[in-house]
Amino acid sequence: MTNPIYLDYAASTPVDPRVAQIMSEHMTMAGVFGNPASRSHVYGWQAEEAVEESRVQIAAALGADPREIVWTSGATESNNLAIKGAAHQSSRRHIVTSSIEHKAVLDCCGYLERDGFEVTYLAPDEYGQVSVDKVAAALREDTLLVSLMQVNNELGTLNDIAAIAALCRSRGVLSHTDGAQSFGKIPIDIKALGVDLFSISAHKVYGPKGMGALYVRRNDGLRLAAQIHGGGHEMGMRSGTLATHQIVGLAAASELMQSERAHEHAKYVQLRDCFLKHIRQIPEHRINSHPTEGLPQILNVGFAGVDGETLMLALNGLAVSSGSACTSASVEPSHVLRGVGLADDIAHASLRFSFGRFTQMSEVESAGAQVAQVVGRLRDA
Repeated sequence: MTNPIYLDYAASTPVDPRVAQIMSEHMTMAGVFGNPASRSHVYGWQAEEAVEESRVQIAAALGADPREIVWTSGATESNNLAIKGAAHQSSRRHIVTSSIEHKAVLDCCGYLERDGFEVTYLAPDEYGQVSVDKVAAALREDTLLVSLMQVNNELGTLNDIAAIAALCRSRGVLSHTDGAQSFGKIPIDIKALGVDLFSISAHKVYGPKGMGALYVRRNDGLRLAAQIHGGGHEMGMRSGTLATHQIVGLAAASELMQSERAHEHAKYVQLRDCFLKHIRQIPEHRINSHPTEGLPQILNVGFAGVDGETLMLALNGLAVSSGSACTSASVEPSHVLRGVGLADDIAHASLRFSFGRFTQMSEVESAGAQVAQVVGRLRDA
C-alpha cells in the first residue's frame, strides 16, 4: 500500500536524518550517554558539555544569553511554565490572551481562572490577527501577562508581537509568545522582538518529539515558579534529568533551520502558489489564511457545500488536518475557525494543508488535482 502524501507538517515534522545521526551519538555506550548532572566522572562532564553547547546554539538562534534558555519537554510545558510560573510569582490577577491560542495556552488560562485569576480573551480579525489597539484596551492596573502566539498553528497568520511586547513593556506588563510555529521559520531577534517569555518546540523544526525550550528574559530579575520539582535543575525553574540526545537534536535541528531558511522559504512560496493554482479552479472556496501576512507553508482552505470530515476521509491519498476536532460524542468546528468568525458550515468544511522540507512539487501538483476532483465529486453527490 502506498503511503498518502504528507501535507501535515504544521502538526509535526519528521526528524531530519542529519539530526537523527547526531542524536544517535548521544544514546549508547559508544557515545555521550551520561547524566549531565553527574559531575564526578567524565561521562557526566561530556554530557554536560553537550547540553551547554546546545544551550549556546539555541541562544544564538534567538540572539539571547545562554542563561536565558530553560530546557523543557516541548512547547506545551514551556507555555505552562511561562504562564503558571509567572502567575504564581505575582500578586497581579489578570491575564490577556486571545480566543484562538493553542490549547496549551487556553487550558493554562482556564486553570488559573479556577484559581481566582481573571482572563480576557481577545477576538482576532477574520484572518487571526490581534491588533495592538485591542491589547491596549484590555490592559488593566492588575494585568500580569499578555500571551499571544506569533504564528497561528491552523492559519499560519502572523501577529505583530514586537509592537504588542513594546506596549506591554511600557505598561509594566509581562509578554509571552508561543513560538512553536515561528521558531526557525522566520528570523527572530529576541531582543528586538521584546518579549519576556518565548516557547519553542523541537518537533516543529525536524527535531525530536518531547523536547522544547523556554526563553526567560534575565533583565529586571524575572523569575518563574517551578512547575516540576525535584532537584532544582535549570536555574531552579525546571527539575528533571536532562535528555542529552533530545537536547542536541533540538540544537542541530535549529542550526539546520537557520542555514536553510531562506532557501526553504522560497520553496514554500512556490509550493503554495502551485497548490493555490488548483484550489482557485474550485468554485466557492475560501482561503482562511491571511493573504500576505502569514507563513507560505500553512494554508487553511474552506469548501462550501461539503463536510470537512467527509472530505478528509475521501482524500485518502493525502495526510492533512481537518478544521474539525472530535469531542466525546460530537464533532465541533475548530475553535480557531470559530474564533475568526467563520460560520459552522464553512468551518466544518475547512482543511489545513502544510508543506515541509521533504515536500516535492510533484506531490503538490497531485494533491491539488485530488482536492479539486474530490470536492467536485462530493458536491455532485
